[in-house]
Amino acid sequence: MSGLLFLSLTGAQDLKLFPEHFVVAKKNDANPVTLTCRTNIEGDVRWTFQLEDVDIEDNIQQNGLNLSVSVVDIPMLGKYSCWRGEEMLSSTYLLLEAEAPGKMLRFQDYLSCRAKSYDCNFSCVWIDKRQTAVRLGQTAVRLGLGRECSEGGKTCDWVSSDQQDGRFQFELNHSFSPYTEESTQLEVTVEAIVEFFVLRKTKRFYLRDIIEPDSPNIVRCQEGKEDLTITIDAPSSWSTPHSYFSLEHQIEYVLKDDGKIGRSSSVLIPKRISKLRVRSRDAMVLSAWSQWTAWKNVTC
Repeated sequence: MSGLLFLSLTGAQDLKLFPEHFVVAKKNDANPVTLTCRTNIEGDVRWTFQLEDVDIEDNIQQNGLNLSVSVVDIPMLGKYSCWRGEEMLSSTYLLLEAEAPGKMLRFQDYLSCRAKSYDCNFSCVWIDKRQTAVRLGQTAVRLGLGRECSEGGKTCDWVSSDQQDGRFQFELNHSFSPYTEESTQLEVTVEAIVEFFVLRKTKRFYLRDIIEPDSPNIVRCQEGKEDLTITIDAPSSWSTPHSYFSLEHQIEYVLKDDGKIGRSSSVLIPKRISKLRVRSRDAMVLSAWSQWTAWKNVTC
């Protein structure tokens, strides 16, 4: 991983949320970025950086109300504000595009998504699996769904989340019909601020690829002449009708005689077992398995 993420900006306050107004520059790019002073009142303004007056230099020029900044480097990152007298008119954060994001972190390690069903929502989690999110100063993450977000459109409907132990949990809604063949991929774009560096990446996948049902319900067992018949219901969160959205189940059981563990893809299992548990998956697309249910003692 690049050492860029481990830099600490002296005197800079980490961002806990995405600021309302920010500009992202490329490191040492000669093409300037513009910081806009948002005011309808005409007159001279002055600019401050971290509450200190901005020094006008070759790479920092004031053009009317706005500030033009080029060849941006780490010491220049942070909060810029424009003032008229003692009144602050507006503020803009100058951030830096993370260099070579593919080398800085393995994106697949950070973002995972899951749909409990084919209904119109799914969840995503942004997490550092090596548990370094807090150490890296990762403080703000947001997700957007659709091409408007992946193309950087201004009307992207971003979803934000608070960090909990290095995890950011998101709920996203989609408009795909569960009854038609899926031909279009979902596009999930994530933006993360690590100190004052911005990482931006888009992940594309089909809804069917992230299906993972909740654990099913073990309803009852019925003793037959040679076997036990286990009745299993789909979880309440699974799509209906169940005749259309069918699940296949797998039963794991422990034999009373020798304690050995067996598995069955049928609802018929041997007699003389002490306990069992069940998991399910979409029978049509062979989705990821659900989590196992808790072990249940067999009394039939």
